[in-house]
This record gives sequence, C-alpha cells and structure tokens, in this order.
Amino acid sequence: MENKPTIKALSELRAKVMPPGLASGTSCYVASGKGALLYDVEGREYIDFAGGIAVMNVGHSHPKVVAAIKDQAEKLTHTCFMVLPYEPAVKLAEKLCAIAPGDFPKTAIFVNSGAEAVENAVKIARYSTKKTGIIAFENAFHGRTQLAMSLTSKVKPYKFGFGPYAPEIYRMPFAYCYRCPFNLEYPGCDVACADHLNYFLITHTAPETTAAVIVEPVQGEGGFLTPPPEYFSKLAKICKDNDILFIADEIQSGMGRTAKMFAIEHWNVDPDLMTVAKSFAAGMPLASVVGKKEVMASVHEWGVGGTYGGNPVCCSAALAVMEIFEEENLLQKAEELGQKVRKRFDTFKEQFEIIGDVRGLGPMLAIELVKDRETKEPADEAAKALVQACLKKGLVILACGTLGNVIRILMPLNIGDAELDKGLAIMEEGLTELSK
Repeated sequence: MENKPTIKALSELRAKVMPPGLASGTSCYVASGKGALLYDVEGREYIDFAGGIAVMNVGHSHPKVVAAIKDQAEKLTHTCFMVLPYEPAVKLAEKLCAIAPGDFPKTAIFVNSGAEAVENAVKIARYSTKKTGIIAFENAFHGRTQLAMSLTSKVKPYKFGFGPYAPEIYRMPFAYCYRCPFNLEYPGCDVACADHLNYFLITHTAPETTAAVIVEPVQGEGGFLTPPPEYFSKLAKICKDNDILFIADEIQSGMGRTAKMFAIEHWNVDPDLMTVAKSFAAGMPLASVVGKKEVMASVHEWGVGGTYGGNPVCCSAALAVMEIFEEENLLQKAEELGQKVRKRFDTFKEQFEIIGDVRGLGPMLAIELVKDRETKEPADEAAKALVQACLKKGLVILACGTLGNVIRILMPLNIGDAELDKGLAIMEEGLTELSK
C-alpha cells in the first residue's frame, strides 16, 4: 500500500525538481477542496479567502462544473478550434458577448491565460487603430509574459532581471485616493488624476500614435485600488475624443467579483475591448478578449488564435459557470456578501490602528495596513505576519499592493455564513495579536 504524501516529503521533492523562482506563499500542499473549504495532504482544513487569486468565485469543485468537465472529457478533449471547431466554444462566445457591457455588436476569441488575453487585446487594438502606443497605469498588473510584464507596474518580483521590456508603453498615475499621487483629496480634487490624461497625451505620447489605454477597473495586485465615481467616465471620454481604444482588464475584477458581472459596470462605461479570465472557467485554463465587433473584425484571417485556445473541456466548464450565476443568483449573493464583509472591515478599522484604509467594491475588499495613520508608513511586515498567523489558524488570505501592505479577500461568492464568520473571526484574532 502506497504511503500517503506528507508536506515534508513533498517539500523535499519539490526542492529537487522545481526551481526556487516558482515560489509559493504557503507551505501546505492541498489535496482537495469543496465550496470555500480546502484540505491539505495531511487532512488539515482551511477556509479559503484567497480563491486561487480570484479564480474560484463559484467555489471549489462545484458539482455543476465537475459534471460539465466529465461529460465533455468523455466526448472530446481537443482538436484545436482552428483546425476542427466545436459547439462549446461557439455557445460560450454567444453567452459572453451577451453579458459583456455595451449595447452594440460584440465578438470574442478564446485563449489560455489572462496574460495571453492581454497580449491579444493589445495586438487587436494596434491592428485596428494602426497605432502603436499603449498607456498603462502605476500599480497595474497585467501578467508575466513579455508584453504583459511590460504593462505591469511593480518591478520586483514580476519584472526584475527580465528586461528589456516591450517598447511603446507609457505609464501614468492611477486613482490611488488613499495615497493620492497629486497630493489632493476627493472630492475637492475634481478627479484630477483622470483629467491628467489630457496632459499626458502632450507630455508622454500623442493621440495620433496611441492605440489604447488599458486599465483594471479595480487594480488587483496593486492593492484593490478603487477609483471614485467620475474617474472612468472621464477617462473613457478623453479616449473617445482622441480616437484611442479603451481596454478594461477584468481578469481579477470580473465574473461577479464586485457584485456586478464586470466591475466596469459600476461606472456605466462600455469598454471597446475587455479581457476575461480567472473565474471565467472555475479553475480551468481559459481566457477571452471580447469587444466591439468592428474592432475585433479588423484583424486579418488567421491573425489571432492558438493551439489550445477555447479548449472544449474548458469552454464546457465556463458554460457551467454561466449557468451557476443564473441559477444560484450569485450576483445578489455577492452583493450581500460584500455588505457583510464591508461592515466587519469597517469595525476592524475602528478597533485596530494598524488599519489605515478599507476599500473595494462588493466582496472585492481590502484593508491597507500602516504603522502610523498620520504618516501612512506601510506595514508590509505586519501584512506578511497576518497571512501566516491566519494560515496557522486555518484561514488562507493574501497580501498584495505595490508596497506589500494590503490584505485582500477573494473568497467564493457562495461561501456559507458559518465559514465566513469563522474566517472573519480568525482575521480579527490575527489583527488583535498584531496590535499587542
């Protein structure tokens, strides 16, 4: 009888066969998951407030997703859509075009990862506009491939040592209200960070050579930075006035994460192109670029694609995800979840001086930790300590932020009340220990 694996044995084997560059934030090795719970190889239970970095919005091993994967795998696992197409990809494109923001005709392509979706969105924008410049933002994260990494803002660990970076990328400040790059305060600032794009198009690049602005509606790795209500309407208008495409990167903020299917809907802005991944297929590798039909159709035949893009098993999983959102009323559940967590986080801020800011939309929420509320000196070591303290108590949370001092939560949207309450209680215990 084969011995069950242990964390120690797996760690030792990993050190022999996998490089240190592929690091993990925790030391446990997961064996299974169900809903909002995870179990490691030694049987320990964890409440999951990380969701595979926003991938498990419908929960781990949802029965409907598992059934769809099994059913499709028994029929067909691969042909390459570019050689022999199949129904699940076409049906999924129909669904995605229907739910994507914008009352105009849309089309979609499928690829394997968020980074690949970003790269294709930029390719399509450049092809459609016949321009090359791309404006990205400080604190942004768009992936780890060469172009996506170049669009990403934070150097360590994502870009350090991996240059040279892709050219024709220009970076401007984002709406980080807690640490305003213009040293202003909302609402008296009149959202100057958005109006700055007009000046930026004079000092850094020009409308005649700028293809697109790419932006996360809520910045993920950057610390769940959430712009004020006027921000994106201003940005979108400047883009439209200058014939620049507006690309919304919804890879982390989409699929119900903010209690709307896509976060940009909070601002009533319709992007020209949008990238979707992560929770799109409940853990299966699938991503998409969806956007205005005339923009997507500008690319010549065979100009986009890939061997595995739109794999039938992955597409079937994504179709199941769409059904789960409808049948289980997940957007309403997400709204209620966000209200519960926001109320608790606001209470935490009253209790603990280490919390400088609470922000986010729906259940896509974060707390920023500081050593001093007046100076706002980042408490990055405290954020790391809180992650580890919670893990020891059976809760998985994630740190993020350009300064490494933000704790974000990404639990499944259908998490049970008991699991939610227990997880928040563990967070409170950890914050109490940090504050002693």
